[in-house]
Amino acid sequence: MAWDRNQMAARAAQELQDGWYVNLGIGIPTLVSNYIPEGVEVTLQSENGMLGMGPFPIEGEEDADLINAGKQTITELPQTAYFDSAQSFAMIRGGKIAMAILGAMEVAENGDLANWMIPGKLVKGMGGAMDLVAGVGRVVVVMDHTNKHGDSKVLKECTLPLTGQKVVDRIITNLGVLDVVEGGLKIVECADGVSEKELRASTLATIVA
Repeated sequence: MAWDRNQMAARAAQELQDGWYVNLGIGIPTLVSNYIPEGVEVTLQSENGMLGMGPFPIEGEEDADLINAGKQTITELPQTAYFDSAQSFAMIRGGKIAMAILGAMEVAENGDLANWMIPGKLVKGMGGAMDLVAGVGRVVVVMDHTNKHGDSKVLKECTLPLTGQKVVDRIITNLGVLDVVEGGLKIVECADGVSEKELRASTLATIVA
């Protein structure tokens, strides 16, 4: 047993705090908007120029002009504001965004993040990831613990080109939740049906007691 994509997103939504401005990255993080806890008011920012994103639209009610950074159709809210890229990245670089929830290809035990390219493969570009990890207050990564070959993506050192150095605060995977602390990673909780032994066995990074 382990968490599926929606359960990982729901767990990541528990990181949200009332009044925060939050950026959701491409992939699993976009699902977080469907699991915002009751009583918590957060404003979601998309770096392509939207502040105040609503949940995904009901099938048949999509508006092709309303998309997030991952080109998925989304909904607007009564308070939604629109702006250009310059204003969007002024918010990010100016420290106005409290937290970014991002996907990743690899995370290292010291908080290094690789989430933008695999050498030799076609990439569209880094997007806003480098600015986000440098400018927001807290970075939470949501990803599968291992790749399709079963190799750990939680490593001692990243092997792929870095998005940022020592930028990740918390890692949420299908196997559990880990915090970046002095000397390595600390287990916060295990996913439903996953033992601490299984979590440790699937992690190449140093796990401190």
